[in-house]
Amino acid sequence: MPIHALTVQNKFTPQAHDIVVIGTGPVGIHLVQKLRQLNDKLSIAVFGDEPWQPYNRVKLSSLLIGEINENQIYQSMDVSELSEVRCFYNTRITKINQLKKEVIDDVGNHHSYKHLVLATGSTAHIPSIEGVNLKNVYTFRHLNDAVKLMGRSVRTRHTVIIGGGLLGLEAARAMQRFNTQVTIIEHNMWLMFNQLDHHSGSFLKHYIESLNIGVHTSVRVQAIMGEHEVKGVKLSNGEIIECDTVILAAGIKPNIELAFDASLHISKGIRVNDQLQTSDINISAIGECAEHRNMVYGLVAPGFEQADVLAHLLDGNTAQYSGTITATKLKVLDYPVFSMGNINASVRKREQFVYHDNKNEIYRKLIVINGRLRGVIAIGSWPGVNRIQQAVSKNSRIWPWQLSRFLKEGSLWDEDDAVNIHLWPSATVVCNCTGVTKGMLSNARSKGACSIVQLAKETGASTVCGTCKPLIANFIGGNAKSEPVKAHLSLLSASVISIIAILVLFFIPGTPYSDTVQVNINWDNLWRESLFKQISGFSILGLSILISLVSMRKRIRKLFQFGNYDLWRLVHVISGVIILAALLTHTGFRMGHNLNLYLMLIFSGLIISGAILGVTISKEHELPQKYSRHARKLSFWSHIFMLWPLPALLGFHILKTYYF
Repeated sequence: MPIHALTVQNKFTPQAHDIVVIGTGPVGIHLVQKLRQLNDKLSIAVFGDEPWQPYNRVKLSSLLIGEINENQIYQSMDVSELSEVRCFYNTRITKINQLKKEVIDDVGNHHSYKHLVLATGSTAHIPSIEGVNLKNVYTFRHLNDAVKLMGRSVRTRHTVIIGGGLLGLEAARAMQRFNTQVTIIEHNMWLMFNQLDHHSGSFLKHYIESLNIGVHTSVRVQAIMGEHEVKGVKLSNGEIIECDTVILAAGIKPNIELAFDASLHISKGIRVNDQLQTSDINISAIGECAEHRNMVYGLVAPGFEQADVLAHLLDGNTAQYSGTITATKLKVLDYPVFSMGNINASVRKREQFVYHDNKNEIYRKLIVINGRLRGVIAIGSWPGVNRIQQAVSKNSRIWPWQLSRFLKEGSLWDEDDAVNIHLWPSATVVCNCTGVTKGMLSNARSKGACSIVQLAKETGASTVCGTCKPLIANFIGGNAKSEPVKAHLSLLSASVISIIAILVLFFIPGTPYSDTVQVNINWDNLWRESLFKQISGFSILGLSILISLVSMRKRIRKLFQFGNYDLWRLVHVISGVIILAALLTHTGFRMGHNLNLYLMLIFSGLIISGAILGVTISKEHELPQKYSRHARKLSFWSHIFMLWPLPALLGFHILKTYYF
């Protein structure tokens, strides 16, 4: 695949700029785009020192493995056509002159600014290993690295990757494209040491090894062997692994040289305050080069948050950056991995809640401190993980019954609620790769983006790994008119009849007993004669047992192999109407006293809650989704609650009748 470098640079003409941005990575470009949305009058200059037009570094592994083409890596990254934006690509800034408020490029041109933004990113960390400078030793951080590895991937037979973190696993996935043997060396006790714990790391190791990728943990590479080019690696335990290619994926190093030369305050990164200012109030730093509250973030999402805050500040608004609860959400060789918040080993055992399903290779752990959700680790598929991410970011309160559900089912909420994006707050991140929130999707949709392709073009969501495409599909379809359930009119009719009958029972006096036998039909015999009362009574009992069995159709399918769920739900409701008719016949429209009164109240509550549930289900396609869901849940659990005392009361009623 040809990768096209920039070969033409616009002729330089001196010009003063309101904002100068150094760095054309995703964070720097995001800042420029956000600034232009807020203010179309600011003059902006953007400098990038790579010999390519701006590209999305998050997509490098997808490019290397062949999942996307060259054009897709540049999508949404070009800002050269925005008004009042001048782009200086393939132009390295070598010096900052704070007194004159100008920067100097590598050919000596001076560019003045009112405010300077450093978004210089990071480079790959090169560990001090013997033989690290041999031929066929690579890093995997920039497009230049990807270009070299694309050529190397068709010739290598065995590639060793030093580092079992995010970069190393992405590199392993990419280098296996042409059936290359791949081995990962990680000096920590488990893979993704900073994001996972021992158990989830073991799950991940087992999965990766099942794909014929070798994994060595708790061991270091002591030396890269070879005279002129790589022949193998020697491990700290004395083992030698023959290979012809080595990829260094041992972390990143913030690019702070420019700030250091300008005497800005630095530590691990360029130190900034909550307004993202450096020690010079006219210079800001964002992204992987910035250190905020002693934290350097190596992920793109915090950089996007910083860019959004800084854009508002540069537009004259009030804002501050308070830090980010970092989240790692990705697919490692198609195996979902998620980690967020406080997952330190110092967390006490009683604050950890674990669910695991070995058969499906699922492991989930919640960290709940003082009733608040502080951290999550998850391996394997989890449809509701985006809602969990929002809960961690808000330190949401977790109730005991939610934890009980999690320990049994692996989820804090009903799965339907968890994956329904329309129930999420606007700030919830939908696309973790690009930082796109539900609110951003809603805004794009209000402007006419009504398909996954259009939303991807407007927001960038789903353009990297594609994991969030089902959520976006849910978002698109969620506002569409829902289809009614099958036989909804019959369900509605039966439910309304039940409600009317109960109201009749409560508000119309019971049918009086006949005071003479000289009538054509003695209706009161239905509730006076023992035979008729037994017929109606045992009809109620038999139908109650049948309706209970029918209600289990959804949970125990072996009970009824024929028919669908909608059919048996209708049978359930119609049986309820028949029970009600038998009940009225049995009682003569009387509520009774003592035990009989309790029985009638329980039956009435059971029928009313069931009828309300039936009405809700039948009209669900016309009701607001949020309210119909709550009404359905409330009436369902009320129906179940009313059912529990019924068997005992019926038993006492039958015993009393036959005993006396």
